[in-house]
Amino acid sequence: MRPELIRLLNLTERVGRDPLLTQASTGNSSAKLDGVLWIKASGKWMADARAEGFLIPLDLADVLEECRRQVDPAERFEGASLETALHATLPQRMVLHLHCINTIAWAVRADAEKQLGRRLEGLAWQWIPYAPSGLALAREMERAMAARPATDLFVLGNHGLVICGNDAESLEGLLNEVRQRLAIVPRKPRPADYEGLTEISRGSRWRLPKDDAVHALGTDKMAQAILAGGMLYPCQAIFSDCGTPDVFRPIACRCVEPGWLSRLAERPFVIVDGRGVLVSETIGPAELAMIRGLAQVVQRLSPETPLRYLTEGEIAAIPRHVASRYRELANLVDRV
Repeated sequence: MRPELIRLLNLTERVGRDPLLTQASTGNSSAKLDGVLWIKASGKWMADARAEGFLIPLDLADVLEECRRQVDPAERFEGASLETALHATLPQRMVLHLHCINTIAWAVRADAEKQLGRRLEGLAWQWIPYAPSGLALAREMERAMAARPATDLFVLGNHGLVICGNDAESLEGLLNEVRQRLAIVPRKPRPADYEGLTEISRGSRWRLPKDDAVHALGTDKMAQAILAGGMLYPCQAIFSDCGTPDVFRPIACRCVEPGWLSRLAERPFVIVDGRGVLVSETIGPAELAMIRGLAQVVQRLSPETPLRYLTEGEIAAIPRHVASRYRELANLVDRV
């Protein structure tokens, strides 16, 4: 394997092992070498960058031709990432796309562009308002690059971060600079009621998640107020398999009725008001990583923060079959 790819894979693995930079199979990396687009295969976890088959080779000219014909490469090439069009259309040799927790906490704000402008001043960056993954997002990136060709950093509305460069070292250097500038100190939520949750779940198919931070979804009233407003970013809908915020609304447990948990059997998790979170014994690693990441995002927001939620139309536009297949692939790891 070429040294450039090895260095990119090493960076990808480091990034993938940091839950503040990417969760589950979200995010991807790519390199363009000698007419070949090497890109993370759909559903792979960045933490597994050194595993066989992590990168798939695609003929760059063929990918760009499909984009020109308005055909999404993710539908045309087996195993291609949802973001293949984005990676192909950017001119830089290497691209790193991340669902960075701190970046998302800025990107879901209604005043994101203004706030980011202060923090990213001096960098060659651009703001991209929300566009669905695939050709639509790639077209927005293409237009942005045409207007300002020197751009090597993009913040995607309600989505994440894209960093471009000609080698892995420049990607990592810019990533570290952005992380420092966009860092937000999270709130410290009230501890979970572990005794109460254990009693509630005794003898059921529900259990307590190992990550204490997840329980903030049940114990932090600010987090609950934020989530009541709607969906903040697509992965929240994709990995919860829910087109509405209902699954993220806490359930009061002042007076427990026999069998109440069994009526929620289809849910991957349950937020118990004032106590914390219970997860299904069948929850997949991707869903678990999603709620961990969501808890981290909302701990960096407040009810006073002006937020830009996804619209019903934007959520409905996420193809259910694509989301289902993505969850299936992402859950093919043993990390629960």
